[in-house]
Amino acid sequence: MSEEANPFESLQEQIRDAAEYVDADDGVLRRLSRPERVLETNLTIERDDGTLDTFRAYRSQFNGDRGPYKGGIRYHPGVDKDEVKALSGWMVYKTAVVDIPYGGGKGGIAVDPRDLSMDELERLTRSFAKELRPVIGEDQDIPAPDVNTGQREMNWIKDTYEKLENTTAPGVITGKAIDSGGSEGRVEATGRSVMLTSREAFDYLGKRIEGASVAVQGYGNAGSVAAKLLESELGANVVAVSDSSGAVYHEGGLDAAAVRDHKDETGAVTGYDGAKEELTNEELLTLDVDLLIPAALENAIDGDLAHDVQADVVVEAANGPLTPDADDVLTERGVHVFPDILANAGGVTVSYFEWVQNRQRFYWAEEKVNEELERHIVDAFDGLIQAYESYDIPNFRTAAYVVGLQRVLKSYREGGSWP
Repeated sequence: MSEEANPFESLQEQIRDAAEYVDADDGVLRRLSRPERVLETNLTIERDDGTLDTFRAYRSQFNGDRGPYKGGIRYHPGVDKDEVKALSGWMVYKTAVVDIPYGGGKGGIAVDPRDLSMDELERLTRSFAKELRPVIGEDQDIPAPDVNTGQREMNWIKDTYEKLENTTAPGVITGKAIDSGGSEGRVEATGRSVMLTSREAFDYLGKRIEGASVAVQGYGNAGSVAAKLLESELGANVVAVSDSSGAVYHEGGLDAAAVRDHKDETGAVTGYDGAKEELTNEELLTLDVDLLIPAALENAIDGDLAHDVQADVVVEAANGPLTPDADDVLTERGVHVFPDILANAGGVTVSYFEWVQNRQRFYWAEEKVNEELERHIVDAFDGLIQAYESYDIPNFRTAAYVVGLQRVLKSYREGGSWP
């Protein structure tokens, strides 16, 4: 493996690639390639044994030209300033691609949540919510779950904010539990958009997705839901899945839901009885399959590994799983990559639906949520294809950024420049 790419530099390179097809001067492009502000803070909490511990935390607000900042909060030891800057920038162009009225933000704490008790996690989360309080709000910045966070942490942040503000503001955060103002369909939303993007991609490429072999790297919420839906709704054949413990493989197909149950029970996909053999994550990424879904963290496939990728189609469930060098290699090799800012946009799209429901105090049935999500993803896919064909763009990622960049530029220009 080559030296790991800096995710913020990867984002800037992706914007530069798209800018070749967009009418914008260098000054505006510089503005749209850097965050407007980044909060850095140290969170000190009391551990269960009475000792104090300090954790570094961040919130990046990248661009708000199209609406409030929007993006998740992750808990992971690898969280740093460049990562949250990159993730917040990807959110800007993701919300623009699916045409929802948000900007982009992202946050995180450099922590392995497995090292903390539930009480310690709650203290850490509420400490972060206290620091975030001045910069978030229903019309200002709306966080959501991300890696290693979920409904529980979002409920804690909502409760902390409302108590400190002495108000009721369910729309201050999305990804909440249903009884705390969450939306039906939110938990499956990211995986569902991966499934929908895969369906549209195979249709556009003239390929048959029923019976297609699928490998999924990363079996958290997004990866496991995508695998289940590809199998149950489209008839695809999920042959390999992985998590940090390794990968399981069976050329005849795995039961995606049963593997998830096994992971929930044991903490790992390895050891699943229905697998024929176990592989490494790198071996999974280079399997000869019809569809590869990277659904873990950034930089899973670099320029070196890309030479060994045998999948015909790659649909990104994770944020930034390919380095720019990998993109170049796969484009040259004719591998079709459908980017994260479309494929995993189901999460932020249904977060938008949740926010709308919170503001209206009127809640939708899951069927309506899924119908509206499908409409947004299919429309966004069609827009990507139109740009790809109209501008003769070399790959689908650059086409997606052209669509997103054009929409952000239009909002910026319509608003005008004001000191």
